[in-house]
Amino acid sequence: MSVFTPVTRPELETFLAPYALGRLLDFQGIAAGTENSNFFVSLEQGEYVLTLVERGPVEDMPFFIELLDVLHDADIPVPYALRDRDGNGLRELCGKPALLQPRLSGKHIKAPNNQHCAQVGELLAHIHLATRERVIERRTDRGLDWMLQAGAELLPGLSAEQTALLKPALDEITAHKAQILALPKANLHADLFRDNVMFEGTHLTGVIDFYNACSGPMLYDIAITVNDWCLDEQGGIDLPRAQALLGAYAALRPFTAAEAELWPEMLRVACVRFWLSRLIAAQAFAGMDVMIHDPSEFEVRLAQRQQVALKLPFAL
Repeated sequence: MSVFTPVTRPELETFLAPYALGRLLDFQGIAAGTENSNFFVSLEQGEYVLTLVERGPVEDMPFFIELLDVLHDADIPVPYALRDRDGNGLRELCGKPALLQPRLSGKHIKAPNNQHCAQVGELLAHIHLATRERVIERRTDRGLDWMLQAGAELLPGLSAEQTALLKPALDEITAHKAQILALPKANLHADLFRDNVMFEGTHLTGVIDFYNACSGPMLYDIAITVNDWCLDEQGGIDLPRAQALLGAYAALRPFTAAEAELWPEMLRVACVRFWLSRLIAAQAFAGMDVMIHDPSEFEVRLAQRQQVALKLPFAL
């Protein structure tokens, strides 16, 4: 189970008391996380999620709290930080930064249809529109420079076939880096996979896990999302689902000419980011009782993105 820091009931009861949400009824670790310790917490006044932040500097936590407040104020269903009786959203438990947030309703969708994808496109547009006029700056620690460095370090240990796939992708990032960084910016979720969105039927009820959120090109966020939500069985792009997602997004936030031009490259960049991070995680957590995502999934997706038939819905 992916809980790095165990919490005892007395420790949790002491932590929860300042929220005045009633008696602790039950709590359990959440197995799905790969970077933080997460717990479902049942209190007399409702259901909540407790997160102990395991990765990243403590100084980044005010960014996450502010971003989620902004998105909550924009009526986007996000798990904003609850405040204790003294107004604190960020506290400490077991020596780790800790947040208590409402537990959102719904469940994850394993096999999304066009309607699910259209709602995800709308969600992403609302996130970008809520922040693009006043971007809250945070540089990602998994950006283009990181990809180039991590990729160069991993190349010697890869097979010939993997090297033949990764090396041109890294060269492409180097060639287009300035153009990518000049694209229109907002705050990004940067990890909008199927397991970070909840639905009740075909109604989107929540989006979670903003701990990769950052400021950056909106197109990158869209590419990450399409690369997970709009897959066919071979790891290629399912065109009807992708067109539903992109069309719903563009109806709220139209794409620019520069974004349309860089779209195929950005789909490949998004594959590189997660292929590399999963390779590193697989090495770091080998033999440990931690859920590790399969790196080969994004190796396959990068191979499938060498030719991109999907166009952005861009009107001259």
